[in-house]
Amino acid sequence: MLDSNIQAQLKEYLKNLRSPIELVASLDNSEAASKIRTLITQIAELSPEMISVNLNGNYPRKPSFGIAKKDEIPRVHFAGLPMGHEFTTLILALLQVGGHPPKISAEQTQQIKSLTAANGNKEVFETFISLSCHNCPDVVQAFNLIATLNPQFESVLIDGALFQDEAKQKEVMAVPNVFRNGEAFWQGRTTLEEILANLDTQSVAQAAAKISEKTPFDVLVIGGGPAGSAAAIYAARKGIHTGLVAERFGGQILDTLSIENFISVPETEGPKLAKALENHVGNYPVDVMNLQRVEKIAKNTQTNFFDVELTHGGKLKAKTVILATGAKWREMNVPGEKEYKAKGVCFCPHCDGPLFKGKRVAVIGGGNSGVEAAIDLAGIVAQVVLIEFDSKLRADAVLQEKLKSLPNVEIITSAMTTEVLGDGNKVVGLTYQNRTTGEIIRKDLEGIFVQIGLVPNTDFLKDSDVKLTPRGEIEINAKGETSADGIFAAGDCTIQPYKQIIISMGSGATAALSAFDYLIRN
Repeated sequence: MLDSNIQAQLKEYLKNLRSPIELVASLDNSEAASKIRTLITQIAELSPEMISVNLNGNYPRKPSFGIAKKDEIPRVHFAGLPMGHEFTTLILALLQVGGHPPKISAEQTQQIKSLTAANGNKEVFETFISLSCHNCPDVVQAFNLIATLNPQFESVLIDGALFQDEAKQKEVMAVPNVFRNGEAFWQGRTTLEEILANLDTQSVAQAAAKISEKTPFDVLVIGGGPAGSAAAIYAARKGIHTGLVAERFGGQILDTLSIENFISVPETEGPKLAKALENHVGNYPVDVMNLQRVEKIAKNTQTNFFDVELTHGGKLKAKTVILATGAKWREMNVPGEKEYKAKGVCFCPHCDGPLFKGKRVAVIGGGNSGVEAAIDLAGIVAQVVLIEFDSKLRADAVLQEKLKSLPNVEIITSAMTTEVLGDGNKVVGLTYQNRTTGEIIRKDLEGIFVQIGLVPNTDFLKDSDVKLTPRGEIEINAKGETSADGIFAAGDCTIQPYKQIIISMGSGATAALSAFDYLIRN
């Protein structure tokens, strides 16, 4: 199960265990159970004095296993084989249950320990995942940590591909998908900070009040993606008071699996790059305010500062502002799309693809993203129907050639999706219009993956002095200046061509240097 190199590394990690732990398994005669037995046995053999195995567990899901301190009942469970992206989750669970301190602040630790179960007894969080999902580990790790530090909570990882019947019963068609005491709680990527804010309602008001007390910034960066990170670093290096407010630090790259065009780094993954950006920004005196969405920006003529109002309350003041809010997946905006989002309408083939094993799905979009998604899905699902608005695919020739070689892919061009069809609970198909004949055609499907590009996150600017294009992009000049004096912009939210990470970083640096120059001259 574990090769010699991984075993050697894991053995070193397990030296950090401070208390003996027990792996309690509830198994059946399945192949997955056999693999779980092999895995936990190998782990125990790497640290026999600190880890024991109990094969007499009696959990409702088989195969599964739990991790607990010796002589305690497990609160962290794995209903599935935690390999792939979830292997790190397993290692962290072993160490943290065994007493190794987590890498969070003392304030967060205390906040977790102070949480009270809403039902006064114990709350169980069940997170459905797929092993190919790069967003799932952070979610599971957050709930595992809460369960480890607070005995009122329990965390269960459930592999949706292994427990397909349960996933179907609970209508899980996108991951990560979290249930709280059996009721839907959260769908999609989230962070420990977001979860704590949701569970500890008083923390939101406290954070808003704390934010409002901050002194005015010389530069306030809005956005925590590549452009915002670069802007914050360049501004801080100039020795000026710099703040960064972001809805989620890392931005869109958190949803990107493989990055192979970031110069000097042959290959990395989006979450890894996002963490590297966060660490780099953390090397400078940047006041980072994560999990905050900006609602309004206005110039205060009395103070001559920009007032930046946040959705959750609180107000920031700044002499200059850099807008680096990035973009999000473009939606089709057809009837049924919103109603069936995460119920068959998906945007991440890597995350949600395994949930559609053996089913029929559509991919909307014939660019590189759409064709790559269709190729990946063709190895999992029964059939892929790729629908492209244009008369021909727009993806690179090598991708088109690969796509056309696959036997279970149907390519439809000159087609406009007109409606997502559902039965009230899940997607059952779609209709599209043949743009040549005008005919409306129905396709019976169980999943739809939308891959039609990006739309800038600029809705909050529509009533501001910042000029936008009809597409919602911020108009800037070569120095990153917007139409509003003292406001600059960078990255995918602007008219900057070629939406690439490295270009966004460059434009972020440009905007920061321009803001610094503006402060000197004014």
